[in-house]
Amino acid sequence: MNDRERFLATMNYEPRDRCPWWEMWYWADTIDRWHDEGLPQDVHLQEYLGVDRRESVGVNLGLVPDFKRETLEETDEYEIFRRNDGVICKQFKGDLAGRMPQWLRFPLATREDWETIFKPRLNPASPCRYPLYWEEKKRIWAGRDYPLSINGGSIFGWIRNWMGLEGISQALYDDPEWVQEMMNYIADFVVATVRRAVEEVDIDYVTMWEDMAYKAGPLISPRMFRQFMIEPYKKITSLFHEHGIDLIFVDSDGDSEPLMALWLEGGVTGYYPIERAAGMDAVHLRQRFGRQLRLIGGIDKRAMIAGPAEMDAELAHVAPLCAEGGYIPWCDHHVPPDVPLAHYQ
Repeated sequence: MNDRERFLATMNYEPRDRCPWWEMWYWADTIDRWHDEGLPQDVHLQEYLGVDRRESVGVNLGLVPDFKRETLEETDEYEIFRRNDGVICKQFKGDLAGRMPQWLRFPLATREDWETIFKPRLNPASPCRYPLYWEEKKRIWAGRDYPLSINGGSIFGWIRNWMGLEGISQALYDDPEWVQEMMNYIADFVVATVRRAVEEVDIDYVTMWEDMAYKAGPLISPRMFRQFMIEPYKKITSLFHEHGIDLIFVDSDGDSEPLMALWLEGGVTGYYPIERAAGMDAVHLRQRFGRQLRLIGGIDKRAMIAGPAEMDAELAHVAPLCAEGGYIPWCDHHVPPDVPLAHYQ
């Protein structure tokens, strides 16, 4: 079987020669460590590790133009700068350079910010939304033997990034009409932007992004999800379903289980990366939600750090899902630099 046939058979619970071999990917610090441990520096990582091929159509749903990166203060220990998404943050240098920054200021605080700064950057007609040589790419994709995805956007996660968690949490109570307006606008923007792609290309699956949970549970209540998000979700997912794209995955870290039924109701049919440290478990999710929910991920990075015995136990735990289908195992986020190359191999 080729990579595309294997992926579609897996996700549709059909016979296949083996489970797909994918990975969410690897932190840059991980690759640096692996080079020190013998990973050649002159190879394509995906080819060297044998990861199956998958690609995206590359439709750009980001801010256009994005914010100009700007250094506001710099010392030998840290840099304060404006990121491309407009957030001003403080990032340490040296050994802490790859760690989470400190958030200092967010670009979206008022309705005026939304109208004058963000909406103009969310114009579906911007020419750079679609990659160059689109017609040529369509001809190549028509004869491909690997799965092809498209970005399905975000309803909560983007706004959370632009406002900060406190900002959107307060706005949900202080100005719910504004929050609803933004979520509706984003849904319309996504639909208007991707419609051409789904009409012209035979796309296999969709990836959405939210990161709307942490270890103790969701960052928004199920009640508010239903109130604010369910209809925008349906607007996006219905476009894909209408064009025969029924594999729609949402990426959210943390304990997202309280939102799972709502995602399914909103037209989502898959979930990743199944963060084990937050209590998420692929086997439990399959038992609770059945075959309707496809799953990717769920291999505990802490087991990958610990060694072969712990890794074998993780793989034995998900072996029934690998056999059943509707599941691809990979690390429960990007592979961290604590994982030795020998363990990973």
